[in-house]
Amino acid sequence: MRIPIAAALIALVAACPALAAPPADLDQRVEQLRQSSGLPGIAIAIVEDGKVVVAKGYGVRKLGGSEAVDANTIFMTGSTGKAVTVAALATLVDAGKLGWDDKVVDRLPGFQMYDSWVTREMTVRDLLVHRSGLGLGAGDLMFVPRSNRTRAQMLEGLKHIKPATSFRSGYAYDNILYTVAGALIEAVSGQTYEAYVRDHVYKPAGLLTATSDEPSRLGTINRAYPHGRISGPVRGLGPLQLLDERDQLGAASTPAGLLAMSANDLAKWLNIQLSHGKTADGGRLFSEESSATMWEPQVIEPNPPPPPGFEDTKSMFKTYALGWEVSDYGGAKIVSHSGGVFGFITMVVLIPEKNVGFAITMNAEEGAVRRGLTNELIDHYLGRPKVDWAGRYAKFLEARLAGAQAAVEAKGATPAKVGPSLSLDRYAGQYKDPWYGKITVSQGKSGLNINFDETPRMGGPLVHYQYDTFIARFYDKGIEPAYVTFGLDAEGKVDHITMKPVSPTADFSFDYQDLDFRPVASAAR
Repeated sequence: MRIPIAAALIALVAACPALAAPPADLDQRVEQLRQSSGLPGIAIAIVEDGKVVVAKGYGVRKLGGSEAVDANTIFMTGSTGKAVTVAALATLVDAGKLGWDDKVVDRLPGFQMYDSWVTREMTVRDLLVHRSGLGLGAGDLMFVPRSNRTRAQMLEGLKHIKPATSFRSGYAYDNILYTVAGALIEAVSGQTYEAYVRDHVYKPAGLLTATSDEPSRLGTINRAYPHGRISGPVRGLGPLQLLDERDQLGAASTPAGLLAMSANDLAKWLNIQLSHGKTADGGRLFSEESSATMWEPQVIEPNPPPPPGFEDTKSMFKTYALGWEVSDYGGAKIVSHSGGVFGFITMVVLIPEKNVGFAITMNAEEGAVRRGLTNELIDHYLGRPKVDWAGRYAKFLEARLAGAQAAVEAKGATPAKVGPSLSLDRYAGQYKDPWYGKITVSQGKSGLNINFDETPRMGGPLVHYQYDTFIARFYDKGIEPAYVTFGLDAEGKVDHITMKPVSPTADFSFDYQDLDFRPVASAAR
């Protein structure tokens, strides 16, 4: 029997389940979490099957203010911007000006790693996948918490950073090589990184409010302001407070994550990724081939068992591609990246098989809300049972911070009250680390002080801890305190200084442990 075409189409549509809509209670849930956490503002973008179904803001741009967050409010998006840097490189690859496996040293004058063989072999792809042999966050103190260094100066420091492992032997997340990628874009294109991203990514993508430099970001009226909890014994404890928006890392590190977008921008960005480079006007930002390359796993990441209560989030695999993490969740492939700069955190998630993507960005370091909403949205689109992931993460992070506080307080209560070995004036002087640069230890009326000479406003008193170890307690409470240990030679003179963070939960970008300061000639005693 012949079935009329119209009836056949109706039957076909009925047989295909409709694409899941956003959670019906999304607004209520977001507002509940925002208020319970004290989060000032949050913006969310969700796209489904090429359509923008959510692009909106919640709350306010800063504590005590009345300006509401809306779909055009820009937020700093942290390391999710690494994918933007990769997209910029892809436009050069598509134009035939660069290859993913070109040797960096052939395209970027002055590029040099600690090991000459690694210098010769490092490719553009290697810059992007965290397998260089550098340790976790290596070199971040060249731009954290703030810096006036240029990219050329960061390249100069890079060659002095000793590797932690052999080249391409494993995974360790870094930011400095994305800064190198930005310098590479400048060398190949003849434009600054910021100008190239503006002209070859933002404009063709139709991202109308996205910014890649501080002057344009701070010149935008509709922007979110950073907030954090920095007055407690460890970062994350204490009341939420407004941070200085002009104190956001060093501009040279922009390719690693100092970009800003709004919910409307993020929605367009999600659709471009899910459409493998197509833009809303029918053009192309990058080719399908480049899109496939971006999502192709390159390095296996560590994948430890999740803590109790989070067993259902366990991934079978976790990998890093080009500016994206590729893993699984609930049997589905997930392409994602998190991001954070002081006072802002972000999450970008793509579920390719569902043709769904979402982004969550907020103007405070409230990780439980970000992680919880991320899992809850993924569960929704995969048809999994509802779980209060935000509540579970809040309890988990609360316990983690309480443990860190207890550890810090225990160490402070039980040092051996011995030392120091020398009179304070004999610790004073100038010291230099090969990749970071100089610090100055001086003696004042109340004791020793330390100043990181290469980092604006990074200084404070050295409080004696035990033996020849002091604690640097910086005037800027957003800077992680550090143990500062003076090593003495056989004659009782300071031979070197080593450091490590005091807090067990300190951000890895405070890579004090990689420093090895030695007296400069004028400070030798």
